[in-house]
Amino acid sequence: MPDDSPEDDRDNPEDEFRDMLRDFLAGNTSIDPAKLAGAAGLPNDPEMVAQLISQLQSALANSGDGINWGLALEQARGIAGRTTVVSLPAERSQLEQALHVASLWLDEVTEISPLATEPRLMSRQEWVAATMPVWTQLAEPVANSIANSLTEVLTQSAGEELDDMIKGASQMMRNVGGTLFAMQLGQVVGQLSSEVVSGGDIGIPLMETDQAALIPQNAIAFGAGLDIPIDQVELYLAVRELAHARLFKHAKWLRLQLLTSITEFARGIHIDTERLEQLASDFDPNNPEELREAMTSGALIPPKSPEQLAALERLETMLALIEGWVDVVTAQATTRLPSSAAIAETVRRRRASGGPAESAFATLVGLELRPRRLREAAAMWQQVTDAVGNSARDELWSHPDLVPQGEDIDDPSALIARITATEVQPDDIDRAIEDLLGDDTTDRPHED
Repeated sequence: MPDDSPEDDRDNPEDEFRDMLRDFLAGNTSIDPAKLAGAAGLPNDPEMVAQLISQLQSALANSGDGINWGLALEQARGIAGRTTVVSLPAERSQLEQALHVASLWLDEVTEISPLATEPRLMSRQEWVAATMPVWTQLAEPVANSIANSLTEVLTQSAGEELDDMIKGASQMMRNVGGTLFAMQLGQVVGQLSSEVVSGGDIGIPLMETDQAALIPQNAIAFGAGLDIPIDQVELYLAVRELAHARLFKHAKWLRLQLLTSITEFARGIHIDTERLEQLASDFDPNNPEELREAMTSGALIPPKSPEQLAALERLETMLALIEGWVDVVTAQATTRLPSSAAIAETVRRRRASGGPAESAFATLVGLELRPRRLREAAAMWQQVTDAVGNSARDELWSHPDLVPQGEDIDDPSALIARITATEVQPDDIDRAIEDLLGDDTTDRPHED
């Protein structure tokens, strides 16, 4: 009959490792929990450190597998909530009117139909809740890679006397690593909620299909930094957001293709286990700056493979095509705004550089969502519009095979020639049919 004495419990390697971590989290070691938070890339905020410790303790007690993405959502909502300011009724009313006018202006320059769902005015916290499913989808492959690499390094570097302990505690290590990553993602998305002005501001479809949204607090703050009347800024942002949402509603295949491309790229990311092993062996608990720098600078993610570079080029081309089309259509729809060109240039520069949180996301998952050829793509769409008109231009989004490629951005004339040839062909067929009908009429006996 087995003996369930406390001494036997202490001999269990998994319990021994759990107790070791609990001692650390309880402050019974020389490691400062605030420095652990700093090493994880989190700010030195007592409330956040307390939350980190609480979540790590929960991770130790969790026997399940997978990343706790609910923690990322909780973290992001908390950060967004600290800086949220409730918009005044007059401000919301002005933005609602801007969205209404924007829809009418877009009807004049594109045959892509309006949205079936009313646009939303969101708080920062609401934006976090609405977009977190996509952020976690993009981050999950990297989070799993980090967890797998951490377990591998610990297993390889442990001595024989610790081998059983590490194997028995590998699930706990995955949970702890996943907790740290989820909190980092929540930190980034929470910061992003103060930078974006709309649902499509990042360029990828973060919102559900057929949904457009503006964040009043951020849109007003964006306009306040410009020497331009705020009503013009809000109208421009409203047109741009609706154009982006209309495109993804019209090209129903586009959202899935774009997110699939991003996810496939992310799955190819692997953590540099040699670098991680070196950090683990050299780690000084009282000086975690090197570990913090590695985790927040993307140093653990090796250089991209040739396949990843090719995939990234295709992704950047598609992002540029989307943003370029939105730019051209928005410019057409906002010709009534005296400051339209100035606002457009500010938006383009902002998209080209990105904000601090967007850069943090890029280093966290090894992927920059930058439309690097935005200006060239916009110039291509403008040439297409001038040559064949709005309807033929927008028809290119009706099927993946019709969408322009990178070489079309380089040489729009070839694309225009293809569109023109496609347009002429039905007329030739019609004339041939008319000739046949005409011949039949000529040969037919005359009836008195």
